[in-house]
Amino acid sequence: MKSWIGQSAILLGILVVVLLGSLCFGTVSISVWEVVTTMLWPNAENVDSTTANILGLRLQRIVFGLFVGGGLAASGAGYQGLFRNPLADPFVIGASSGAALGATVAIVLDLQWDLSWQYGGLQPVPWFAMVGALGAVAIVYGIASSNRGIGMGGQTPTMSLLLAGVAVSSFASAMVSLLMFVNSDSLAKIFAWLLGSLAEKQWEELASTGPLIIIGVIVIWSASRALDALTFGEETAASMGIHLHTLRGVVVVAASLTTAACVAASGLIGFVGLVAPHAARLIVGPRHARLIPASCVIGAVLLILADDLARGIATEQLPVGVVAALLGAPFFLYLLKTAGTGFGGRE
Repeated sequence: MKSWIGQSAILLGILVVVLLGSLCFGTVSISVWEVVTTMLWPNAENVDSTTANILGLRLQRIVFGLFVGGGLAASGAGYQGLFRNPLADPFVIGASSGAALGATVAIVLDLQWDLSWQYGGLQPVPWFAMVGALGAVAIVYGIASSNRGIGMGGQTPTMSLLLAGVAVSSFASAMVSLLMFVNSDSLAKIFAWLLGSLAEKQWEELASTGPLIIIGVIVIWSASRALDALTFGEETAASMGIHLHTLRGVVVVAASLTTAACVAASGLIGFVGLVAPHAARLIVGPRHARLIPASCVIGAVLLILADDLARGIATEQLPVGVVAALLGAPFFLYLLKTAGTGFGGRE
């Protein structure tokens, strides 16, 4: 218990340091003292308006990174536990391809509307992306559910979910490629969204997607005991009274809703949901009650750091999805080399 408290304190401390450092870091450097005084007393006479505006923009990106990084990491931890597969990530059953197709359709049609709560406070591209992600997952789960007879005790088989996810993802990706081919004028916009970004976001978007991310993470975390039991195999989990079909439904719905909200908020950002749970497992062990919140913190830290680099290492801002992949891929290979691919870890 003491070790868990200490680990939590260290992770939260790292998060606080990263948050503060991100406010200071950028093309215009701001001292810690300026950050603190401007954030605490924004209306003070000695506060520079330009500094306040810069901090406001950085704070917006940081908060989006906090929600998106944490949500993707929690979804990744949930899917890895559900499928008992260390390579599972938030996009394993078609959410990314469905979101890409939805966003591409909105861009190609050049849809525009006033930002209003009639559409959940979302602009057309993120709204279509979220609907596309949820639609793809619903199709995958519907196809897999029709094959319950080949699963254990009539349950929705894990392999069917994975195979249906591959098929639906392939189809959606082909449709995206086709739309890009016949609408070359929209290629730049489509690529910009597909590569992910935390820039030029509106607080209304977070007001719409943030609650969905929070609810999804809480639901995934509430399934921790059942996911722990599933670690020992389906037969063992069933003997312990775990209803596998209900567990799959709860985790898939919660993780997919969280992923869809994250995608709507930032576009497609890979590797965060894959790497963060592995890193957390090495620190806090495999128990999901600890693993999921630790993954959220690590995911947020990784995405915020990636965004810092995206806006600070080049004259033009790089897509954060590219930076996240450049950082995440080597880090994941390092984890594979040092810890293997299993679900082992310290208790």
